[in-house]
Amino acid sequence: MSSLKELLEQRAALDAAIAETRNREAAKAITSIQTIIAEYGLTKEDIFGSKKKGQPPGKVAAKYQNPATGETWTGRGRAPKWIAGQAREQFLIA
Repeated sequence: MSSLKELLEQRAALDAAIAETRNREAAKAITSIQTIIAEYGLTKEDIFGSKKKGQPPGKVAAKYQNPATGETWTGRGRAPKWIAGQAREQFLIA
C-alpha cells in the first residue's frame, strides 16, 4: 500500500500532466477552429448567434395608471386589483 506522501506526489504529477495535456489539446482545437473560421469566412454571430438572442427583453413602458394612487401597469402579466374586471380604456396613459 502507498503512503499518503506518495499518493500526494502521484496526484501532483497527474495534475501537472492533465494541465499540460489540456493546454496542448486546447491549442490544437483553437488552431483548427481558426482555420475553419478563416476558410468559410464565419463571424462571431455565425458561431454564437446574435447578441439579442437569449437576452432578457428590455423594460416595457407603463400603459395603464391608477388615477387614485398613481400606480402603473404595463398591461402584461396578471392585472392588478385596481384594474381587474373594469374597462381598461379609462386607465390608459395618454
